[in-house]
Amino acid sequence: MAASVWSGYLTFGLISMPVRLFSGARSSGISFNQLHRTDLHRVKQQLICPLDNQVLDRSEIVKGYEYRKNEYVVIEPEEIKKIEPKTAKTMEILEFVKSSEVDPVYFESSYYMMPEEAGRRPYALLTKALEESEFVAIAKLTMHNREYTVFLRPHEGGMMLHTMYYEEEVRKVEGFGAPDVELKDAEVKVAHQLIEALAADWDPEKYRDDFQENLKKLIQTKLEGGEVAEVEKPKKLAPVVDLMAALKQSLAQMEGKKKPAATETEPARKRAKR
Repeated sequence: MAASVWSGYLTFGLISMPVRLFSGARSSGISFNQLHRTDLHRVKQQLICPLDNQVLDRSEIVKGYEYRKNEYVVIEPEEIKKIEPKTAKTMEILEFVKSSEVDPVYFESSYYMMPEEAGRRPYALLTKALEESEFVAIAKLTMHNREYTVFLRPHEGGMMLHTMYYEEEVRKVEGFGAPDVELKDAEVKVAHQLIEALAADWDPEKYRDDFQENLKKLIQTKLEGGEVAEVEKPKKLAPVVDLMAALKQSLAQMEGKKKPAATETEPARKRAKR
């Protein structure tokens, strides 16, 4: 099992359970090293003090906060340890809210939360209660030198934890919202039909990063001394002049791609009946 990123106690009311957090997702992709073009040797990054042009070892580096231009106060790791709040080891549930009320824009990172042996029963109880009530828990947790508001939700019989952005961290974009346009009922109706034509069951396994796949092929081609083929680029689309005509044409294309009725899945047949 992967190493946990946090361990401590989850509490609500007088109930306490020991739990651990494990990273739920992380980005992956092909990475490149920086090379000297003339001899293809990896270049090194060095920490240099510009005052005396001296190359520094990492053991010589300290953390400092710039409180005035070019003036710093040094903060030692043990000093940070002294001021850690109680949420560094105890995650206290503050309240329960309906999951539908939480905007996904606040979600940051995802973690699996698993109980230690002594916490299995209260963990199972809380998970089941959340599943049946359709509520989620809001708690506070300290890790990685900051205190997070976190969101706990049931998932596949266990519990997921999501760290959340604070209100002041969520950016507002001026002018964002519904455009000031008038839509025709017929346009909305055909748009609904187009959505139905493209409707499918959620299956994350069918989504792939085409760019990463192309990079792998590019690397293999270069290793084999082959010619790199350019990927076909999409044609530039003209602005939509007649929205209804574009909707109907799109719907006709989708209808042409539909599977025969005999091979449709049960969920697809149910959607067609609605």
